[in-house]
Amino acid sequence: MAHRPVLKGRRSALVARAAAVRLLLLDVDGVLTDGTILIHADGSEAKRFHIRDGAAVVLAQASGLPIGWLSARPSAVTERRAAELGVRLLVQSREPKVLSFEQILRRQRLTSQQVAYMGDDLVDLPVLARAGLSAAPADAADEVRRAVHYVTVAPGGHGAVREFVEWLLQAQGRWPPGEPIAAGRGRSSR
Repeated sequence: MAHRPVLKGRRSALVARAAAVRLLLLDVDGVLTDGTILIHADGSEAKRFHIRDGAAVVLAQASGLPIGWLSARPSAVTERRAAELGVRLLVQSREPKVLSFEQILRRQRLTSQQVAYMGDDLVDLPVLARAGLSAAPADAADEVRRAVHYVTVAPGGHGAVREFVEWLLQAQGRWPPGEPIAAGRGRSSR
């Protein structure tokens, strides 16, 4: 028996929310990764990102949906992965995420209803409450899963972003994508 994502509210209302989205913001640790941070003896760190989540980021951007990452934990590993995927909007700040979210809205000239946000933990709740469309991975904190519009079947770092991006792009009539693409470069040329 196949598992299905949890959609909160009427499907038509969620599709209307999705249609308004002009930016998808993603938390990093626990959403794009499984939340594990390995700190090596030399002080360097490692995180594990799922390749299909990365492909979804590239596909979304190639389809015209900008992606941004919003993290409360600055990390060189996160910067590197964002650069590999062509993510230009990366905010890593120790200030409350909702303040960074408000700054992003002003800089991008967007309303909160035009932003979808995917988060997994309590620090994400204020942003999830403000975003026009909110999502969480299957293994997010209980309070987060109760607060969002969409809960994925996949846990964080294991395809949750891919699942949500596919649903969002389908709701916007942009899925499946037309041509194969090269990571970080938009559509490939033939």
